[in-house]
Amino acid sequence: MQKHTHLPLAGVRVIDFGQQIAGPAVAMVLADLGATVIHIDPPQGPQWQSPANAILNRNKSALRLDLKSAQGLAQAHSLIDSADILIESFRPGVMQKLGIDFQQLCSQRPELICLSMPGFASNDQLRREWKATEAVVAATSGAFTDMGFNRTLMGLNPCYSPLPLGSSYSICLAASALVLALFGREKNGYGDIIEVPVIAAMMEGLSYNSYVVDGLPQRYKTMRELEITRRRESNIPFDLSYDELQEYLDPFYRSYDCADGRKFYCVCPSHRTHAKRCLQMLGLYEELVAQGLPDISDLHLPTSQWDGETSIGVYPLPKKWADIIAKKMKWVFLSKTSEQWGVIFGEGQIPGAPHRTTQEWVNSEHCKSAGLIVEVNDPEYGLMKQPGPVAWLEESAHLMLSPSPRKDVNFEEALQQLQKVKLAEKITRPVVTGSASVEKTGWLEGIRILDLSNVIAGPHSSAFLARFGAQIIKLQSVVPSYDPLIGTLFAFQSDMGKRSGLLDINKPEGREAFERLVRSVDLVVINAPERQMIPLGLDHDTLQAIHPGVVFCRLDCFGGPSAGPKTNYIGYDDIIQANSGIMSRFGGQETPEEHAHLGTLDVNCGFAGGLSMAVALYHRLKTGVTSRARTSLSAVTNLAQLPFCFDYVGLTPFNEPSGRAAMGEHALSQFYKTWDEWIFIDASKSELEILEKKVPGLQGITVTGDIQTFLTVAFQQASTQEWVKRFIKADIAAAQPLSIEDLRAQYSRQADGKVGTELGSFAFSIYPDHPSGHCLTQIDHYSIRPQRASIRAVTATERHGHSTRAILKAVAYTDDEINTMIDNKVASLGWSSEHLPSDLGYALTVTQDKASNVAQLYPELLNIEEFEAEHHH
Repeated sequence: MQKHTHLPLAGVRVIDFGQQIAGPAVAMVLADLGATVIHIDPPQGPQWQSPANAILNRNKSALRLDLKSAQGLAQAHSLIDSADILIESFRPGVMQKLGIDFQQLCSQRPELICLSMPGFASNDQLRREWKATEAVVAATSGAFTDMGFNRTLMGLNPCYSPLPLGSSYSICLAASALVLALFGREKNGYGDIIEVPVIAAMMEGLSYNSYVVDGLPQRYKTMRELEITRRRESNIPFDLSYDELQEYLDPFYRSYDCADGRKFYCVCPSHRTHAKRCLQMLGLYEELVAQGLPDISDLHLPTSQWDGETSIGVYPLPKKWADIIAKKMKWVFLSKTSEQWGVIFGEGQIPGAPHRTTQEWVNSEHCKSAGLIVEVNDPEYGLMKQPGPVAWLEESAHLMLSPSPRKDVNFEEALQQLQKVKLAEKITRPVVTGSASVEKTGWLEGIRILDLSNVIAGPHSSAFLARFGAQIIKLQSVVPSYDPLIGTLFAFQSDMGKRSGLLDINKPEGREAFERLVRSVDLVVINAPERQMIPLGLDHDTLQAIHPGVVFCRLDCFGGPSAGPKTNYIGYDDIIQANSGIMSRFGGQETPEEHAHLGTLDVNCGFAGGLSMAVALYHRLKTGVTSRARTSLSAVTNLAQLPFCFDYVGLTPFNEPSGRAAMGEHALSQFYKTWDEWIFIDASKSELEILEKKVPGLQGITVTGDIQTFLTVAFQQASTQEWVKRFIKADIAAAQPLSIEDLRAQYSRQADGKVGTELGSFAFSIYPDHPSGHCLTQIDHYSIRPQRASIRAVTATERHGHSTRAILKAVAYTDDEINTMIDNKVASLGWSSEHLPSDLGYALTVTQDKASNVAQLYPELLNIEEFEAEHHH
């Protein structure tokens, strides 16, 4: 594989007007990938005062301009004249009022690409003018309410987390949109005006927490869910302690105490091989089998057809077996240190990792060796450890390991830098003039993707690209690796917009079909460690021999731009949460907890995978050079923890709120109880005078000696709704913490073939005729909002194997050949007679009034015996 001498976005010129985290971080991602970026601050300096600004502005030149002055505005326009991309992250209309009108600029220069990142959508008439801090966005999106089963059982609601998740998701989404717009511009010459509201990005980031399956079978409900139901029905208080809660966790999905007094997180649910390997390594497998632990051959059968009460490899286990297994595992984990277990699990290809703090993560040998943490000689803080790249191409990753420190320049220097790059540009795209209309198409229309991935991050990366017009084939094995929870239930979200085929690529006939499919696509994506590439035939040389020019993307857990000691360790979202410090921050160092939201890092890794694929496609179109695109869960955990993910000599210990008692940052930025509900206020001491003069009910706050007690008493004098009105009128950041359930109830509509961008900050679709036979409600794919390019509403996830025949026919297989492949179990039309395996099975649960609807969804169910014979059950 030949190394590149230039980064993929070299020659792209960006003006970054962004403030806070989201806008500057998007520009940082582009700068890391080689773009020339000029960052502009107001005369008083950046709005966000944090050492993390050194991260956000690395590889950039920075200057201060007063856009309210004639000279400052004129200078800004001079810089814009030499730019390809403009980025801003203010409230809707602010830039236009300052004299920088994206619509006008793009009518004069149709090739210009503009990005706005408001907190709330510009078409959200209720909230568009709100002061949208990270906490206000999180509170409004439901991120602080009902924060997972753990917090519910402990009776803690609402809860606070200092992670800037809204910005984290919006960074990868917006950076992807900009690179896709560059890709589209390369084809038709036109740029675009794009809006990515942070609130919409947050909602998409929480997509696995917000979708609902009506009539979800009992087999998918965990011990914690069952206990929540029991307590609600019996009116029992939610008051579990941390230690009591542990006994409601699955033994393959929990923390264990080790010999060094530290904890180790075991994450082996839903996968038979991982769970079995774990028990064998712990020396418990034979003992448990002798005790009667069942091992069901087909977990995708209805549970009524199992020949045991449960099975190794199924999640969740019933309490009986969970207690038996956990008790034995506790004793074994006490025999070694957490670090020793980390090596044993990692080398043994078993998912698990020791709990560590962010400080330990930043300074770990693996992060240093893998390029997940890089060193930058910052002019203010000296040698500074900073997060490495979010996405990269393998061929040019080495060029990203030594970022340049932020550099202050004056206007003349900034302009000269842009013009120098512009003069060296070789324009390969069509040149357009004026504002002539162009046909609305998706940026990825005509692009074909072969998706070999599983679980969440990998499948989510390709599903993310479907909205832009990409055609996606999801190829899986004829025998599932995961139980239906991960294999099917999660796929309702991660496999939307794809055609599903089942093929055994380890058999000669299956391998030939796989190679035909590779020759039919532009891009292949998988989530797997590097060690698996050669055995799978997905290494660079083998893949290029099959289809010269095909782009390849790989996502993994611990990977970085270079190799490290953990590079080939396997893992999930939860493992990186444990190892990188997120769990220690969220629950407390002695009592770590998984951050409340399912797929916290997985979803953003999917978005980052989409970004890396967009970069590779753009680079191929621009240069003709084929690349291997990369990202990892480890890379995006650094983004999620950006305010804390750095170190330098003299850095004082972080004192951010952590643990279950955290209610906010300080007395002016936290939750308070009003007379009827809760409110989150996110103010600062510099705003005390405003609170005193402009907010009725807070007179005296500037002279009180105890702000927290003052506000505790004051807030109880009026309703949450009234307080929010008062704060909004005074332009103070505040919000009522909403629940996802409430948002879903208020903003859901029956799926209408539209993507929901016209509906404001929230948009859910209801699928009453979902292919699974259940009614589903899901968040729309609505966070990226271009004006010229189209965003399409993708189709609901089809049953596994539903398109096997069509996929094989498309690569020149005849019906007879396909039938032979099915008979020989080289190909399959399904894992089960049910899309979502149930407790009893369709034949026993479908009532007469629903029979016709199910028959329409699954005509093959009219003859169950024939269908099951075809599926080899």
